[in-house]
Amino acid sequence: MSDETPRPVAVVVGGGLAGITAALRLADAGLDVTLLEGRPRLGGLAFSFQRGDLTVDNGQHVYLRCCTGYRWFLDRIDGAHLAPLQDRLDVPVLDVGRASGPRLGRIRRTGLPVPLHLAGGLAAYPHLSLAEKANVGRAALALGRLDPADPELDEIDFATWLKRHGQSERTVEALWDLVGVATLNATAPHASMALAAKVFKTGLLSEPGAADIGWAAVPLGELHETLARKALDTAGVRTELRAKVGSLTRTEDGRWSVETAGERLTADTVVLAVPQHETHALLPAGALDEPDLLLDIDNAPILNVHVIYDRKVLRRPFFAAIGSPVQWVFDRTHSSGLKGPGQYLAVSQSAAQDEIDLPVAELRRRYLPELERLLPAARGAGIRDFFVTRERTATFAPAPGVGRLRPGPRTRAAGLHLSGAWTDTGWPATMEGAVRSGFQAADAALHDLGRPQGHPLQEAA
Repeated sequence: MSDETPRPVAVVVGGGLAGITAALRLADAGLDVTLLEGRPRLGGLAFSFQRGDLTVDNGQHVYLRCCTGYRWFLDRIDGAHLAPLQDRLDVPVLDVGRASGPRLGRIRRTGLPVPLHLAGGLAAYPHLSLAEKANVGRAALALGRLDPADPELDEIDFATWLKRHGQSERTVEALWDLVGVATLNATAPHASMALAAKVFKTGLLSEPGAADIGWAAVPLGELHETLARKALDTAGVRTELRAKVGSLTRTEDGRWSVETAGERLTADTVVLAVPQHETHALLPAGALDEPDLLLDIDNAPILNVHVIYDRKVLRRPFFAAIGSPVQWVFDRTHSSGLKGPGQYLAVSQSAAQDEIDLPVAELRRRYLPELERLLPAARGAGIRDFFVTRERTATFAPAPGVGRLRPGPRTRAAGLHLSGAWTDTGWPATMEGAVRSGFQAADAALHDLGRPQGHPLQEAA
């Protein structure tokens, strides 16, 4: 292409991980890119805010070593060192529902090949009986033979499949839901078997280190806003915040007109990287065969309870709980910038439909005693602060049948592409799914413009 030939113009609508990824990919391919975000910040639903001197993440987000898309994203924004991975999977699991008293176990792996890497950890896991452990092994082998892309799997729920494969209610609570609720944002009866198979097959059965856990050692805003904005600026992307798109129409010459309250942009290609209901409102007529299917993709909430104690009450960086309403607890003291003595714990509660609208006072009455039951050091400790963050539309609901509702990146309108964790990535609504959707939309747009690029991800086996 000569210097006189104008560069194709792209507009990306939405500044979450999907939109940022798409914008970076398009800019790296030589397009003139504008990113429009209606909020006053980037990062979508994985962001930080200030509460006095405290920097608070709206919710606890983790990723796994198998999340090659999100790991690419961290590398691309020069942030991988700020969100390190465990050397090896190690999840402390505290059971406080036993009549004989609390007991700590661990979900661990070794360096042995798959599936032997989990055998030792399962054998030592104290929260299951010998018979239950044997049944877990058989179910895992059966799960490894599944194809998550099989549409028939999307029509049944995870609990039904587990029951068919001899998994007890105790096994579901102490193992399958322990992992599944956190990754799918749904309990087994409400989760598509296809998405459950994707999570467990990729995370536990693809390679020994696939499920090693990583999380941000800094506020999410430092990654998804500060470093992401720097990467966008360096790539030449024009980023406009508080720029909510009101309409998307065709121009007379077949290009796209994207209108905000402040300006109208003309583009050769557009990526819509906004939630499904907002996408439905912006879609031109005929862009999808059945656009109302987007409205059938429900949302699922996540609740986060934040407690600041006047002393240290937790010695490890995180743990999971069973036999308690508490799901996962993380130490956010250092990353939040907490001043003075004390410790800041974040309690992450997925699939929180029954609690998302409860008053703060009721949540306080519910969770402070539970934390004392889980953490003896919290008994008698002073509470410096207690507050709640609620994401009512944190993820799409991974219910059975959702697979047929999720569109791919292409539409029937030339030059218009869809992105977002809710699109058909094969993954549940995770940071990984969001990044992969950005790749899909950008790659489709570049292909249609005659500028295909090599895919940077090495897909897991």
